[in-house]
Amino acid sequence: MLPDSDDPERFAVGSTFLTDSGLALVVTTVRAYRDKGLVVQFEGFRSRREVETLRGLLLTVDPRARRDLASGEFWPDELAGLQAVARDGSSLGMVDRIEFGPGQDRLVVVTPEGAEVQVPFVSAIVGDPVDGQILIDAPEGLF
Repeated sequence: MLPDSDDPERFAVGSTFLTDSGLALVVTTVRAYRDKGLVVQFEGFRSRREVETLRGLLLTVDPRARRDLASGEFWPDELAGLQAVARDGSSLGMVDRIEFGPGQDRLVVVTPEGAEVQVPFVSAIVGDPVDGQILIDAPEGLF
């Protein structure tokens, strides 16, 4: 398992994760694997065959178990569905999702015409969400 978490205690024994299919997994043991990640055992999964059924699943935590965010931080699922608006107040579309990248993340906005526009998720372009909207100061030609 390659952990992608900003909380080093996230994988402690007793922690609960949710799979993208809704299955709850409880950590029973955890240990480091070289410098490459973790070996995690979940309650009810004893054999390699059983564990193979988990391959490729996305593990998340219940939103109520998330840490408090600092100013300017947002959970991706809280951005999806926001109305993207330009400086003049006109609608650019709806935020569909965030695409994570090694250099920077991007908001994916679906325009009223149905096109997907990837907006660099940087403070110079994207404002903070307010009242179900997010301000996008798009460079010329982005939309």
